[in-house]
Parts: sequence; structure tokens; C-alpha cells
Amino acid sequence: MDRRLLILALGMFALGTDSFVVAGVLPEISQSFHVSVGAAGQLTTVYAIAYALLSPTAAAVFAHVERKKLMLSGLGIFILANLATAWAPNFAFALVARALAGLGAAIYAPTATGSGASLMPPEKRGFALSIVIAGLTFSTALGSPIGTLIGGLADWRWTMVFVSAISVVAALGIAVSLKDIPTPPSISLKQRLAPFADHRIGLTLLTTFLVQAGNFALYTYFAVIFGRATHGDTLILGLLLVLWGTSGTVMNLVGGRLVDTIGTRKVLAVVLLALIGVTATLSWTSAALATAIVAIVIHGATSWGQLAAQQHRLVTIMPKAGPIVLGLNTSATYVGVASAGVIGGVSLTVLGAQSIGWISMVLYVGALIVAEVAHRVIAAESFSNGKADRADAAALATTR
Repeated sequence: MDRRLLILALGMFALGTDSFVVAGVLPEISQSFHVSVGAAGQLTTVYAIAYALLSPTAAAVFAHVERKKLMLSGLGIFILANLATAWAPNFAFALVARALAGLGAAIYAPTATGSGASLMPPEKRGFALSIVIAGLTFSTALGSPIGTLIGGLADWRWTMVFVSAISVVAALGIAVSLKDIPTPPSISLKQRLAPFADHRIGLTLLTTFLVQAGNFALYTYFAVIFGRATHGDTLILGLLLVLWGTSGTVMNLVGGRLVDTIGTRKVLAVVLLALIGVTATLSWTSAALATAIVAIVIHGATSWGQLAAQQHRLVTIMPKAGPIVLGLNTSATYVGVASAGVIGGVSLTVLGAQSIGWISMVLYVGALIVAEVAHRVIAAESFSNGKADRADAAALATTR
């Protein structure tokens, strides 16, 4: 396996750990800054908003910058922002630092995935992308639980130092091992956002938003929702996060095969129905460790199980604009994450921790409806195009 891809994946691992680890140390952050757990969850929100909004913007603004310099700059901002979070004197300072971390991630992530693909010949670019992105998914199975254990056994601030340390190693690897990375053609921000005009793309991105809002409304407040099962034990919480991440990683690896076997529509339907079932019963299953384990494994697998199907649907709609629509899908994901922090925080404050499962269920129901509408619109568009192609062929034959 190409060492350069592993180095790029390590950077994605750091970004993923940073995205997910706050959920595991939320009670400690809340106590440290003397704010509610719901308010502490907004650290995830500002990070996600910065990432979602700045990712396409940064890609357009810095399109002319050499790829290696751009990745090192992104990781540099990311490292400093996480250290600033670790030593934040107050909650307001921590919020600003998290936004800066989102900026660093927005610069690094799309550059790393694009660079990974450019390092390999065309027939191996799909594999290259899967390796780089695997760093992100693997962070849920390993990075986030380790960060949670560090925060529980020592202090949550050391969790942020841990994320920075991983990023430093990735930056050193990039500085030493990566040399000539082709700079891709410049694409304007207007061109990057143009796919939104296609209602098929819009409906698919709306599905992603609703699914991820449901996923992370639950995940952001994971420690609180499953507090009855863990009894505040950091080790048990860390192991539950490992289960969630591992089941998601496994499902993410087989998701593409399922799409090839039974199709995008069926995969999304099965996954979303499973998520609806899990969240509908969460107020009961989260009360005891045995039932919590079952719920977490199913939720972890199905919450990641939609990823391959959504990506496949987008690339099928616009095959020539694959990198752009996949970038928009990532932005939709982080808008969902940002919304989840707010939705979950309000639900936690007003209705209590067990209400979050019901809120997620409503979001999943919405996603199922939109996904089905998207399928019907895509099918109707394909039928119309096919009919037009047949008419053109018939007209051509007549003229001959």
C-alpha cells in the first residue's frame, strides 16, 4: 500500500477524531466552563458550520495554491486551533477556537482527498479515495474512544492535545514524503455550487442533511443519552463508542457491495427503517447496558450505511461532476451536524435527554420520504431522457 495515502489518511483520522470526540467528553467540558451540556454541545455546532460553509469556499479561493503547502497550512491552523481550545480560559474563547479548527479542516480535507486521487493512476483512484476517507471512518472506531478515555482519566483538555499530536505527525509525514502533487484546474465557487440547480441533486443532498442531523443529534449527546447504562463510567462509555464506530466502519466497507447488489433505493430504505426503529425504542433500550449495546451496534452500522448509497446516487446523476457533488454532500453532512448540535441541545434542555431519540426518529422519517421522492424524480428524469433519445434515433433513421 502506498505510504503517501496512509499519511493523508492519518490527517483525516485527526479531523474525524476532532469531529466526534467532543461527544465523549461533553459532561467534562460542561463542568469545566460551568455551562449546560446543551450549551457545551455547540462546540460541535460551530466546528461543523465552519467546515460546511468554508470547505467549498476555501477550495475555490485556494485553487491556485500548491497542494502540499495548502495541506500543511490547513493542518497548521487545525493544530493551533485545537491547542487554543485545550487552553481556552472561557467558553467564548473555546467557541472561536473550534471555528478556527473547522477552517483548518475545511482547507485540509478536500485537498487531501483530491491529492490522494491524483497520486494514483486512473484505474486505482477509487481505491486511493477509499484509503484516504477510511481515516475519517476509522476515527469513530479508535480515535474518538481513545480521546474519550483520555478526557475521562485525565482532563478533556488533554483530549484536544491528543488530536493536535496526531495532526503534527500527519503534517511531518506530508512535509517529508509528499513532493510533486499536481494542482487541479481552477473551479470557481459558482461552478462548485451549480449542481444545486438540479432538483435531483438538491433532493439527494436534503436526504443527507436529514440523516446526518438525526445521526448527530444522538451522537453529540451520546454520553448523556446512555448515562443510565454507563453510570458515568468512562471506560464503559469508551467501549460503547468503540462499538458504534466499529459497526459503522464495517458497514461502510460493505455498503458499496450492497448498493451494487440490491440497489441504492433498497439500501436507503432498509437503513432508514432500521434507524427509525432504533430511535423509536431508544428511551427504553438506553436504560440498561445489554439493550444499549444492541441499539448502539445497529445505530452505528445503519447511520454509516447510507454513505455509499448517497454517494453512488450523486455520482450516477452527475458522473462528470463527481468530485464537486461529493464535496457538496460533505458540506450537507456538516450542516446536518451543526443543526444536530442545536436541535439536540434544545431538546435536552426543554424535554430531557430521552427526547433526543424521538427527534432523531422524526428526522429519519423525513429523510425516508425525501429519499423516495428523489428516487421517483430521478427515475422520471431518466425515463424522459431515454424517451427523447429514442425519438432522436427514430428521427435520424427517418432522414436516412
